[in-house]
Parts: sequence; structure tokens; C-alpha cells
Amino acid sequence: MTATDAAPSGKLPTDPWGPLRARASEMLRPSLEHAGWKGTVEELARVLEPGPEGKADLAVPMFRWSKTLGKRPDDLAKAIASGITPSPEFPRVSAEGGFVNFHMDLRAFTSTTLRMVLEGKGSYGAGAAKAGSVCVEHTSANPTGPLHIGRSRNTVIGDTLVRVLRAAGWNVVSQFYVDDVGRQAAMLVWIWSKPLSEWPPQIREASHLPGDERPPGLKADHWYGRAYPPTAAYIKEHEEAARSLAELSARMESGAMPKEEYRKVPKEILDGILSSLARMHAAFDEFVWESDFLFDGSVERVAEKVRASSRYRRTDDGAEGVDATDFGLPKEAPLAYFRRADGTYLYPARDLAYHLQKFARFDRVIDVLGEDHKLHAKGVAALLEAAGEKRSAEVLTYGFINLPEGRMTTRGGRVVNLDDVLDEAHERAVQEVRKRREDLPSEEVERIAESVGSGAVRFHILRVQPEKPIVFRWEEALSFEGKSAPFVQYAHARACSILRKAGGSETSPMLVVPSPALEQIPPTLHPKEEALVRTLSQLPGLIARVSESRSVHLLALYAHEVAERFNEFYQELRVLNSEDEVRPFRLALTCAARQVLANTLAVIGVDALERM
Repeated sequence: MTATDAAPSGKLPTDPWGPLRARASEMLRPSLEHAGWKGTVEELARVLEPGPEGKADLAVPMFRWSKTLGKRPDDLAKAIASGITPSPEFPRVSAEGGFVNFHMDLRAFTSTTLRMVLEGKGSYGAGAAKAGSVCVEHTSANPTGPLHIGRSRNTVIGDTLVRVLRAAGWNVVSQFYVDDVGRQAAMLVWIWSKPLSEWPPQIREASHLPGDERPPGLKADHWYGRAYPPTAAYIKEHEEAARSLAELSARMESGAMPKEEYRKVPKEILDGILSSLARMHAAFDEFVWESDFLFDGSVERVAEKVRASSRYRRTDDGAEGVDATDFGLPKEAPLAYFRRADGTYLYPARDLAYHLQKFARFDRVIDVLGEDHKLHAKGVAALLEAAGEKRSAEVLTYGFINLPEGRMTTRGGRVVNLDDVLDEAHERAVQEVRKRREDLPSEEVERIAESVGSGAVRFHILRVQPEKPIVFRWEEALSFEGKSAPFVQYAHARACSILRKAGGSETSPMLVVPSPALEQIPPTLHPKEEALVRTLSQLPGLIARVSESRSVHLLALYAHEVAERFNEFYQELRVLNSEDEVRPFRLALTCAARQVLANTLAVIGVDALERM
């Protein structure tokens, strides 16, 4: 099964906790109203929270209303609880520490959860379709060479967010903004417009090109990108080259050079980048080229809007910008510039036109940016306001991935390329798979290793909270133990193995648990069974929360938790050889765990393997 096969589709929006929250709110309301509270059932559902482990299933704090209702939290909780009549869903209601606690019927909840998972299949966890649309712009790497592992964090976060939003019911379009006329792109156009024989020796030697033509096995992003760091260094030190670059850049931005000419190298590099990202299951719906905003008049039109704003400022030398002090720009540099003194437009002007286009099409606009772009995002927000746009983008920033010896830098040539990481991960995965499965043919080993290796890299990046930096170490990124994708994938494969053995031959479909098994819940659940059920029930609520908070790392942590709970259940209790009275239930629980693992791996973009 692949990530695509298992992706939640939004067909059956279900959440085991939804009916319980609604019922608890209905039970609370009369008692609260009797105490003088005024509000709605919907408000109560929002304040209900999971109770302390072992003490309650749902709880509502009375601290928020005690002052208004004129009672101490403890006294109010006791009064409210005493006025609630128990129900089949909540046979017991108690008060403790200022909380009203609801205790559910665990057997009924277990049956409901398993039914929702097994009937929902790949749709379990998905939310109801939303009316609004969302644009998520991510990656948008300058096409100057192969993607390095640091920039791939943008992709992992952005692509996962796209998947989460779709699972939550949003209509989502993912975009890649291609810088084809900026100074960095111009550098490569400048050097590659010359025959290699005319390159400055310093650039040719430092580029380490293996001949005058690209070898068949060398990707275009690596071939063209090798020239970027030495070209940047050369131009910095040679005035004549800098003037030549400035002239070329002006021709590109004015439209004097046909876009087919200056897009050729960036397009080939972009294709190489995309082939790397495809190995991690990342793709884009649309590509937006920066130069289009210059040539269709968009930049000039938005500039006129900005000039009409009270925030507009023009410096003595003729540069143009807006006062962005209120948006967080430092007092010593309060202007967000959009045009140089020489009359050429800066990158923020084109970015402003791009954002106005997005706001015209979408209800929500989300930008995934590195922490070094925070000031840029604030400047664009100021320009948007000056142009008359009342909305601003939701900005999700992330910390850098650093090497042990320091920060990565493309210009300085100190990077670890994503391709190299994925290749190394693949080779290590081959060794691991062969250790465990000597019976598999080489083709199968290679296929599994590619999924394990790419999944390990993606998961390793995703599991860290976006705002926190990552120090990239091979031994951590490619670990096959602990909080890693292989650990989760192996749990899924183990569940598949159990279900195959329960269902028949290797070639037959995995066991499909019949509906009657969902009613054969044991009178008392083993703690490992209960822990697994509770964990499986959390996916719908988690997807809904992450779609709003954008804390995508929580899904990686959740995937690990599901795998851990399943492993504990499997190691503690027999499944295939269990007693007749509990065997159907444990097989149903195994089937549900496999489904939740598959759905969660789909949302984080990792393959759910049936064999490892």
C-alpha cells in the first residue's frame, strides 16, 4: 500500500469523540443554566477537554465561570455534577478539583471507534468538506542548483500541511513560486550563455564539470548548479563581470530577452529538483513564474496603488517603499522597499503582485518560509496593506537545518544535497531489509528500501517542531529505531502480516473483520487494549487541530505513538493464538491499528508498507 492509496478522501467524516462531546454538552447545559450560566451547547463542546488519565474521559473546568456565577470552582463543580443525570454514554459524572468529570462507557466507545475506523477505511480521520479554498506556497527554491537538505524542510512541512488541509476537508492548491529573473537566476544565465571554452578559468576549474557536455547519469540540477557558487564568488571580485551581469539582469527584467532564453537553465534545474522531491512523494499543483508579473503589468499596477497610500515614502535618492514600523520592521530600517533608486523593481514588488493574485483566488493564503524570511514577510504584509488588501498571509516559519560544523550555505558550497541523503538512506535501508528478509528477491528489496529510506528522511525532518532548528546528523536521520519512519512502517507491516495469516494465503486479501466482531467487545479491556483504542480514536480530532494550528510535527509524533501502542499490545497479548472469546476482537483491533497507521502515514507522506 502506498501513501496515495491510503490517503483520507473526506468521504466519511467521523470522529469517535464528536458524539461524546455533543452528549456531554447537552448533559451540562441544564445544570449550568440553573446556576445562572447563559450560553450555547456549541460553546460547551469547545471548552470540554480530555480528562486527566485515570480520572475522567472528558472534563470541563469551572474556573472560567466561578467568578461570574459567584461560587468557588470546587463548590460550583460539585453543584453542577450533582444536578446531572447519568446517561448510557456517561454512566458516571463526578466533581474534583474544580472540574466536572465525565466517565464514558468504555465498551460502547471501543465498539464505536472500531466501527468508524473499519467502515471509514482510508477516509477515517477526514473532516467534512469545507466551502473555502486554500493556497499553500512552499519550497519555492531558487533554481540555481540541486536542493539541499536544509531547503527540503520547507517541502516536508509544506507538503504535509497540504495533505492535512485536504484531509480536513479544504480545497487546496499547492504552488511553487519560481524566481526566474532575480540576480541569482541571472548569474547562471550569464555563465551558461557562454561556451565552456570562454568561461573564466577560476569558474571552470571550481565547477568540476566532467567534460563539455552533461553525462547521461548526471542530473541537470547538479550539472548546471555546479557553476553557481564559483560564479557568485567570481562576480563579487570582478567589477567587469558584475557590470555584465547587471546589464543581463536588466535585459531579463525589461523583457528585452525572450523568456525562452533565460528560462531554459532554471527550467532544467527545476525539473531536477522536482525529480528529487518526487522521491519523497512531494508534488505541486501549480508553478508561478516571477517574470510573468513584470510583463503582464501587474507590478506597475500594484506600485501605483502603493503610491496612493499614506504609508508611501520616497527617499532622497529616489528609492520607493512604505513605512512598515507597525509591522515589526526595526526602527533603524523602517521602510519596506519595493523599487530601487535606479527605477528597477525589487523582489518584494513582484511578491506583492503575486500575493494579490493569490488573495483574488483563495480564501486562505499560507506561506511556508525559513526564519531568515521573517522580515521579508513583514514587509510584504505592509505592502499589502498599503495596496488596499485587508487580509494578510498566514506565515508558517521554520528553523534551519544545520550541519555539525555550522549553517549550510549554497553560495559557500557547504551543503548536503537532498539527492545524496536519499541515496545514502536507500543504501542503508537495503542493508537493513536484507538483514531481516533474506528471502526477498533483489527487486523487492530495492523497492522496499526506497520507501524506507525516503520515509526515514522525511519523518526525521517532520518530527521536530517547525520553529526549532535541526542539526543534521546522519546517524539520527537514518536511524531505524525509535521515533523514525521505519519504526512506524514496520508496525504497519507487522499488522499486515498478522491479518494475512488470519485471512488465508499470501496472495489472498488481508483479513476483513466481519461486523459481528465489532459487537464482541470483552467485558473488561486489558490496559494495552484500552490504550490502543484510545490512541486510534484521536486521529480525526488531531487532523482538525493541525489544519488550524499548522503544527504538522504532531502527526509524526502521533504516528510513532500509534506504532508504539500497537507494538505494546502485540507483545503483551496473543492475537492469532488467543482464546476464542477474544480472538475476533483482537483481530478487529489489529485491523483498525493497521488502518490508522496507513492513514496517518499517508497524511505525512510516507509509504505504508505491507512487507518489510
